[in-house]
Amino acid sequence: MRLRLGVILLIFTMLFSCGDLLDRPLENEFIAEGTDYTQSENMILMVYGAYAQLYAFQWETHPIIGVRGDDVNAAGDQFPLQETDAFRYDRNFWMYNSVWLNLYTDLLRWHGAIEEIQKYEAAGARPELAQQYIAEIKVMQGFQLLQLARLWGDILIPNQSQPSHLFDVPVSSFEEVMMHISMSMDQAIPLLPNVRPNQRTDVRGGVTRAAALAVKAMANLELKDYSKVAEATGEIISSNLYTLKNDYYQLFKIPGKLDNEYILEAQYSDFGQASGTNISFNFSPYGPASWTPAVAGAGQGWGFWEPTQKYIKFMLRRNEQVRLETSVIFTPAGINAIQEDPEFAELPSWLSNTTRDGDRFNNHPRYLYLSGKFYLPSVQLTPGRFGFGTNNNFQLIRYSEILLMHAEALTSGASSPVMSAVEAVNLVRQRAGMSPLSSVDLNAVLDEKYAEFGTEWGIRFADLMRHGRFDELNHDGKTFNADRHRFIPYPLEQQDILPQIRAAAIRRDQ
Repeated sequence: MRLRLGVILLIFTMLFSCGDLLDRPLENEFIAEGTDYTQSENMILMVYGAYAQLYAFQWETHPIIGVRGDDVNAAGDQFPLQETDAFRYDRNFWMYNSVWLNLYTDLLRWHGAIEEIQKYEAAGARPELAQQYIAEIKVMQGFQLLQLARLWGDILIPNQSQPSHLFDVPVSSFEEVMMHISMSMDQAIPLLPNVRPNQRTDVRGGVTRAAALAVKAMANLELKDYSKVAEATGEIISSNLYTLKNDYYQLFKIPGKLDNEYILEAQYSDFGQASGTNISFNFSPYGPASWTPAVAGAGQGWGFWEPTQKYIKFMLRRNEQVRLETSVIFTPAGINAIQEDPEFAELPSWLSNTTRDGDRFNNHPRYLYLSGKFYLPSVQLTPGRFGFGTNNNFQLIRYSEILLMHAEALTSGASSPVMSAVEAVNLVRQRAGMSPLSSVDLNAVLDEKYAEFGTEWGIRFADLMRHGRFDELNHDGKTFNADRHRFIPYPLEQQDILPQIRAAAIRRDQ
């Protein structure tokens, strides 16, 4: 059965309607009524609903996760988001509570889906298929728990679908969360298909063994258990299933959808039709508030997401073109601002406020630059569609991250028979048009990750935290204190509801 996005959201609406769960997360239960569990063929509907939940994350989640690194600035009109970027946190900021609810709602509903699948299995559904579906959902849970812990450190790990049970869940430390994720992925790995997402015929683009291995590697990076990182990433590499897309620029655009590089990818579609069903991620926060698109009438965005001058200058010093052109969109004022530094008075001839696809980006008071990784050229819009980014997918885990996690593990003390750190780094550099290195150390790996993943998923901030590179965050007037700024404060609304979170907040403030 081929997964269709329209079906996903329809099933999601029918089966996962939890009333005002987002607004009152502790007073509602997951309910799926009127189900005949002997109809085993309907078990996949639970999986469809789980994917719909994964793909439906609200726009503010990614910016809160990623805003604190030295690769991106918060622009736009959300002043508390800009304050978060500058490490001045406000526990009353609505985005903190919204992201908390977004992520915990996912976790609770996924537990509900698992509980429903177990009922199908008890009623006679194929055990191996039921366990595969549960494993897929566990990977989604692991990815979300990773984001929660990177934001708040010590968090709650839900173990059932009823929101009220969170009253009785103890606070787990950051390290305990990472160990839980790693163990959960160990349970999932042997149950998942060992194919690429684009090779799955039942759930096109669905979770595979590599996704579980990737999440395990991410968790063990945080634990600094580099041997497990090398083992997990080495298994993905040695599968020979994944390759880097030759065209880095197009990887983040329509030609990159379901590419062999993607290990996990949130999928959207307008089905190639000028009107009708349109399931789209909200790319508006990343879009221009002023541009002259090649396709007249193409929609604008909000201008909330701005690469830093520090990142741009880092890339210019490396003579990066492919990744800089892809990662950063320049306005005329942004070009002038870079040239005010005598070191960059002469810029490469290719650098322009007009992209290769003919879209021209104009000055705007909110920003000097925009992130190109979330830019869809207007010429790639389906004719008749005009929303910014419509029909594009949103990237979660790429094969290049696997290669560079592997290199990070090896340069941090692990060993691997699969691939050397030099080989892994040079594969990524080769795709970017960069010359190969004869040797690499941890500094070289972290620099490569900075170049490769700028503005993506807070990867840079997590790297700096893990290796104690706190001074990197003291730029453009920002001052970072690791004891006070690594984790954002628990939302005040959650402190009022959950006594154990209130107690954790008090301990943290002492």
